[in-house]
Formats: sequence, structure tokens, C-alpha cells
Amino acid sequence: MAVKIRLMRIGKTKQPSYRVVVKEARTPRSGKYIEQLGFYNPLSEPADVRLDEERVRYWLGVGAQPTERVRTLISKNTSIEIK
Repeated sequence: MAVKIRLMRIGKTKQPSYRVVVKEARTPRSGKYIEQLGFYNPLSEPADVRLDEERVRYWLGVGAQPTERVRTLISKNTSIEIK
């Protein structure tokens, strides 16, 4: 089972916000998830990003692969360095 840390879109039409979640790689964007790690709102100025750093470290440690956008959010908003 390949596990990814990715964004799950929530919010109304033309007002997106996202949850940062851990999902199996083959599940749909808005399907079931294993655990919610945080929240991302790109419309606020500056963008609102809240991440549970401890849980992000755990999932990266057990082999979860972040998507490119999530990798950027983690590196800019936490003290975690991703290889």
C-alpha cells in the first residue's frame, strides 16, 4: 500500500480551502483518508497553513511520500527538512 500526504479540497465553488491528509495513493481526491494532518487556505493574505508537525514527522518516518505542493508547504511552514 503506497501512502501519500496530499491535499483534499473542501470549501465552496470559487472559494477553495484544503485539508492536508494522509491517503492511499489510489484513492480519489475527495475520498476516504487515513488521518488529517492540517489545513491550507490559499485565499487568505498571507495564506493560512496549519500543520501538526509531530504527525507529519511520523508519517514521513514511516515512508509516506508528500506531493510536490505539500512538500513546499511543509518546508516553508515547519522545521522539517525533506530529502
